[in-house]
Amino acid sequence: MRRSGFRRACTAATATALALTGVAACGSGGAEATDGRTRITVNCWPQPSAKIDHKRFDEDVKTFEKQHPDIDVVAHDAFPCQDPKTFDAKLAGGQMEDVFYTYFTDTRHVVGINQAADLTPYLKGLKGYQDIQQALRDAYTVDGKVYGIPRTNYSMGLLYNRTLFKKAGLDPDKPPATWAEVRTAAKKIAGLGGGTVGYADYSAQNQGGWHFTAEIYSQGGNVVSADGKKAAVDSPEGRAVLQNLKEMRWKDRSMGSKQLLIINDTLQMMGSGKLGMYLAAPDNVPRIVKEAGGDYKDLAFAPMPGGKGTLIGGDGYMFNEKATPAQIKAGLKWLEWTFLTPGNGYLNNYARLAKDGSPVGLPEPRLFTGATDATDQQLKKKSANVPVGNYASFVAGNQKLDMKLEPPKAQQIYTVLDGAVSAVLTKEDSDVDQLLKDAQSKIDGILARG
Repeated sequence: MRRSGFRRACTAATATALALTGVAACGSGGAEATDGRTRITVNCWPQPSAKIDHKRFDEDVKTFEKQHPDIDVVAHDAFPCQDPKTFDAKLAGGQMEDVFYTYFTDTRHVVGINQAADLTPYLKGLKGYQDIQQALRDAYTVDGKVYGIPRTNYSMGLLYNRTLFKKAGLDPDKPPATWAEVRTAAKKIAGLGGGTVGYADYSAQNQGGWHFTAEIYSQGGNVVSADGKKAAVDSPEGRAVLQNLKEMRWKDRSMGSKQLLIINDTLQMMGSGKLGMYLAAPDNVPRIVKEAGGDYKDLAFAPMPGGKGTLIGGDGYMFNEKATPAQIKAGLKWLEWTFLTPGNGYLNNYARLAKDGSPVGLPEPRLFTGATDATDQQLKKKSANVPVGNYASFVAGNQKLDMKLEPPKAQQIYTVLDGAVSAVLTKEDSDVDQLLKDAQSKIDGILARG
């Protein structure tokens, strides 16, 4: 018998009320439901305002429970899936769900404060886990122990406008492969006039630091040392990043006069047909179409220029340190069915996604390798409703790049690097060497504080 009353009533407000009265709250409580089933609480159910995703997630819970009558999944809706303002408080206060959403960059923090269950002993029976890309599995591995299961991933690449490429006399099927080629293409696109910008980059709200990181990776450099203890930005690779941006902005005049851009700016610029290129992950494509009036046929993806590396990220689920062995086993079954089985779940049921009008055929997320990846790609291709040929270069080129995660203390470091990037884009007389020296010193300070 389903306990739909508890399932839908356990909101944040209810959790607070239960906590105040001393009753078990919405986090990890007893492993057994009142009818003998193993109960797990899971967050990141799309909120009701996201009507289609909310409905599909609920349908998946019902289907899963029908196939696994010994498990009761209690889903909590939320937007965003993780709120930085409440995340640590929920962990410390025992309010976190049994199976909870995290970013890759959260792993060491959650493990470090002893709030994550060690999943290593339970992975043998998890069929899809071994086919997950190694770099993504590593994101949830600390000192040889596994603490999470990846759900989605992204890597950065060069998003460009095929129509503007054609107008500028460029071959849209041969996108820039080096930063020198990006610079040349940007000049030609900006030369079209009418307010057209050849290349844009972020330089505010930590997004400039995020892009600097992707760009230095593409050059073969790093933001921090291999042991994570010292900064590494004051390097030939870091200098190449800032010098290239400075020359594109002030010498080539190919980046436009408006600076201190963030993602919403580039979405609108690309959607209006006034931007040639910018760095992004493939999930920007549907946003440009839905939010900024863009057209799928105009938008294409290439791998990161430079050919050496790219920044990757993603998300997944970790388990509450208080979860019982029964809850961990049940939670892993849920994650395997929902996210690790091609064709299942509200993110991977491609036929259903296409029916709902969602884009199918984007090059990422691409979670798997081997046979699981082959099956996943086949199902995706069968239901594709976007021009997959526009992403062929990205798919082929990405296989040759070094996939690198964000640095430790990423957001603090990005704040520092924001200053360096914004300086070269807003001050023609900016001193690249001094900016890198200052950034190096400040990042060393951040890392030294632990």
